[in-house]
This record gives sequence, C-alpha cells and structure tokens, in this order.
Amino acid sequence: MLNPPSPTAAAASVHAEGVSDDEFRAAMSRLAAGVVLVTAQEPPLDPDDPYAPGGEDAGMTATAFMSVSLDPPLVLVSLRAGSRMDDLLDEQPLWAVSVLAEHQRQIAGRFAMKGRISDRLLFADLPCDRGEATGAPLVSDALATLECRTEQRVEAGDHTLVIGRVLTARVPSTEGGPLLYYRGRYRHLG
Repeated sequence: MLNPPSPTAAAASVHAEGVSDDEFRAAMSRLAAGVVLVTAQEPPLDPDDPYAPGGEDAGMTATAFMSVSLDPPLVLVSLRAGSRMDDLLDEQPLWAVSVLAEHQRQIAGRFAMKGRISDRLLFADLPCDRGEATGAPLVSDALATLECRTEQRVEAGDHTLVIGRVLTARVPSTEGGPLLYYRGRYRHLG
C-alpha cells in the first residue's frame, strides 16, 4: 500500500497546468491587496422563541475583496470553502465589510489567526457599531464600511465567491491610509 504524500510534498505538487502550489503562492504574493474584516451575525438558534439566545457575531480577515458592479452596486469576497464564514454566509444572507486602516493591523491579525479563540472573545474589546441593514458589526474608525446582502454564490476551486448587493456604504472621516497585504505581511502606503 502506498503512503499518502507528506504535507510538504503536497504543497510542492505540480498541477496539470504545470504550476506548483508554491509557485502560484509566490506569484500572487506580489499582488498588493487591501485588507477588510468581513462580519456577520449568526441567526438566532430558535427565531420563534423570543427567549432563545441570539446568534453570535462572526468575523474573518480577507484580502480577496473587490468591487464588481456600480449598477447595481455589487461587491465580491472570496471565502475558503467550508470555512466558518463560508458556512455562515450560506445560511445568513446579510453581512458587512469594514475596510481597515493602516493603524488597524492588530484587528486584521486577530481575525486571521489559525486555531484562534472564539469570535465572542475576538469582538469583546473591539470598538464596533451595529449595521442598520444587517445587524453585523462594523469596525469603528474603518476607512469605509459596507453592508451587503448575498446575491450569488459561485464555487471556484477550493473557495466560494460570494457576490453581495451593497445596501449601505459609509465613509467615516477617518484619516490615514489603507492597510495592505503584500508578500505575506501587512503593510501601509508610504
């Protein structure tokens, strides 16, 4: 019986197209991306019971986020298939995005940790407002915030592309530049 490939061998595997995982990651790391926090509120456990506990907040750092259309206003976020946020947005159509500023690096890192603590603890001391349209947390002092409703979900390899209609868009009077992700690290302009 053959042994399964080691994680190192799997990461170095070459796809039928001729590119390895490592080559693809290295090439894509040269693309600077803005950093956002995607948030949503889990639906209540029992919506018919007024005494049932409400749903918890969930959040995830993302760099694969973009504008799709002006008319209607649509955005897209790419989520790892089967991740907590992918599963949540499959059942909860309302979500929000906070475009992080350069001074919010610790927020990005907090919500990007592997094996991280519960979302309840992650949100515990995070200054947020509740979105009027979604109820999702919006990070205070973010460069911009958007509230969205899922219009379409597209399976794409090991990710799900979630296209959302923008319900609200706000640009607070925050100073400073955007938080960027480049070559595997958070960066800022300048």
